[in-house]
Amino acid sequence: MSTGTAQNPIGPHTDVSTIPGVVNDLRSNFRDGHTKTLEWRRRELGKLRDLFTENTPEIQEALVKDLGKPNVESYVSDVAIVVTEIDLVLKNLSSWTRPEKVTTPMAQQPAQSKIIREPLGVVLIIAPWNYPVQLLLSPLVGAIAAGNCAVLKPSEITVHTSTLLAKLVRKYLDPKAVALVEGAIPETTALLNERFDHIFYTGNGTVARVVMEAAAKHLTPVTLELGGKSPVIVAKDADIGVAAYRIAWGKFLNAGQTCVAPDYVLVDATHEAALIEKLQAVIDEFYGKDPHQSADFARLASTRHHQRLTSLLEGQDVVTGGNGVEDERYLAPTLVRRPDPESRVMKEEIFGPILPILPVENLEEAIEFVNEREKPLALYVFTQDSGIADRVLTETSSGGACVNTAIWHVANPHLPFGGVGASGMGAYHGRGTFETFSHRKAVVDKTTRIDPKIAYPPYTRFKETVVTKLV
Repeated sequence: MSTGTAQNPIGPHTDVSTIPGVVNDLRSNFRDGHTKTLEWRRRELGKLRDLFTENTPEIQEALVKDLGKPNVESYVSDVAIVVTEIDLVLKNLSSWTRPEKVTTPMAQQPAQSKIIREPLGVVLIIAPWNYPVQLLLSPLVGAIAAGNCAVLKPSEITVHTSTLLAKLVRKYLDPKAVALVEGAIPETTALLNERFDHIFYTGNGTVARVVMEAAAKHLTPVTLELGGKSPVIVAKDADIGVAAYRIAWGKFLNAGQTCVAPDYVLVDATHEAALIEKLQAVIDEFYGKDPHQSADFARLASTRHHQRLTSLLEGQDVVTGGNGVEDERYLAPTLVRRPDPESRVMKEEIFGPILPILPVENLEEAIEFVNEREKPLALYVFTQDSGIADRVLTETSSGGACVNTAIWHVANPHLPFGGVGASGMGAYHGRGTFETFSHRKAVVDKTTRIDPKIAYPPYTRFKETVVTKLV
């Protein structure tokens, strides 16, 4: 997820000198045990749900100011997806937190074995700017469900959203358990100097390395939700009409600023022209002949991001779009035909409304193209043949995947969401987030009513024979 290229606007900042005290206070509060009770967890999750349901218009307004997001998109991607997650957790929290009984080997009898899930302690959640509400508060759902205290660090790029979230978090959530730190690099650096029990970072690989280095000093585990160039494979038998609609929607949602957005398309050469023509028609249908005037097309996060994206188009065969207005952070939905695989647009994660399209001679070539590159966060294949879909899923590696659609795997809270290799480590959503912020403690409970001496010294020949057979 290429979040590192956006410009840092002047916005609210937390006094860096107060950050150690904030973390220490949370650690002290965690030790008093009140976050471990199910009553507290349910109450805080309910209050977090109220934060959304009582402030949706304000959240949408902030997202319009920061990203030009249409209300439908912001509701679905930054509000409803988190509320759905909260509802799922509240429904299942009792069963998830119940001790899990497991089998005890014969040699350890009489005894009972179980797994107890306990909170990690004080966790840090660092969110990016592209979905600044969802990607900050969705991990928080699991952190609270598991009974942790948390420090939240929203992106400084989406300044209006950061300001609103700071106000709402203070208003709705337990200040003894949840703190929000605003600011940019100095504040993030100060946070990373502190010891946490888990760090959850969503962003780009460059910053992820900084996060891992800081975490290593304290042996702190990390979850890294990154990105990469998520490919689309359009097979020879694909329904080109349906594929064009679903690829265009997934690509141009939030002006392409989505970590799992289709990054480039590998289309069977026999369908290259037809797919481009259909994509052009779909773009017109979605956003009109002049997407600049469309209320349904978002804006880029910053002028710096705009400059980077337009530089990717230099020397490319732009068949649709390519035009923009820098000071309005607008870049039209853009199709690029047959880019050089070694060009920047094919080397860097695009993270914007630019879609390169490359023809391939066959499925083998498409699979090889994908496998020669870093493992992506997502992969999409369009085909009518389940055998082709299974082959692509089996012969490639990606964090997640969809067949005949794009992005929707992220919205299913019953599926784990995460990367592999360069696209990230760890996964979350639904129970997965609860497990991420929990420690699975192994417990053996032996009765004292019976205490066979077979395993105790002195080790007689008889004991050795019995133990050897039992173990």
